[in-house]
Amino acid sequence: MANRLRGEITAHLDGRQWTLVLTLGALAELEAGLKCSDLQGLVDRFASARLSAGDLIKVIGAGLRGAGHEVSDAQVGLMTSVGGAAGFAAICSDLLAVTFGPDTAADEDASEDLAEVGETPAVPFPGKT
Repeated sequence: MANRLRGEITAHLDGRQWTLVLTLGALAELEAGLKCSDLQGLVDRFASARLSAGDLIKVIGAGLRGAGHEVSDAQVGLMTSVGGAAGFAAICSDLLAVTFGPDTAADEDASEDLAEVGETPAVPFPGKT
């Protein structure tokens, strides 16, 4: 089962349930594959909301490999998703949101989880509301 607090999502591809996560290695793979010089370049590219089918393949492939699945981008390109191209876009959007986007409910859950083990939650970036 995917743990969204760790940036994991569950996706249904080829009639099978998969876990995806954009680990630091997966993000580095995306930087290289999408020709972005740094994480901010990736964020800017994704914020444009103009992703090609090739971009979707790269993001989903990196997410699958980040979760430990041995699957190539070529194999991802042959997979099917409920909803077709829109289904792939939804998977990509969800993965990027859980990786980069603030989620108030997840932040609260994380604070509670950390409090249970005696840790303190991280202080948000300056300017974060």
